[in-house]
Amino acid sequence: MNSEMSDKGQHDLTQLSNQERLKISDLFKTLGDPSRLRIIEVLSQVEELSVDDLANQVGLTQSAASHQLRRLKLDRVVKYRKEGKFIYYSLADQHLLYLFNIARDHVQENDIEYLI
Repeated sequence: MNSEMSDKGQHDLTQLSNQERLKISDLFKTLGDPSRLRIIEVLSQVEELSVDDLANQVGLTQSAASHQLRRLKLDRVVKYRKEGKFIYYSLADQHLLYLFNIARDHVQENDIEYLI
């Protein structure tokens, strides 16, 4: 990652440009939908899936899955390849899984704190 690290091992967010802030904001908006999170979760467990197979595993119609995948493509969360009339989707890179795991740890940590 390109950002400078602080003593605590966290990135220095004061160096973000306005364009970076907007892109990060758009990414979090994209990730703010449970259906899209489920798509990411399923794709993290396989190399790639067709739209139909992905829709079945996520519990969406083919049309709804295509709509969600379109948004994920715009923010470069997923990539695709065409083979004949079929389109296969996969995660664009592993950074997203890192972010996903940090978010899960944050939620689980906060759940424990609220139970005490």
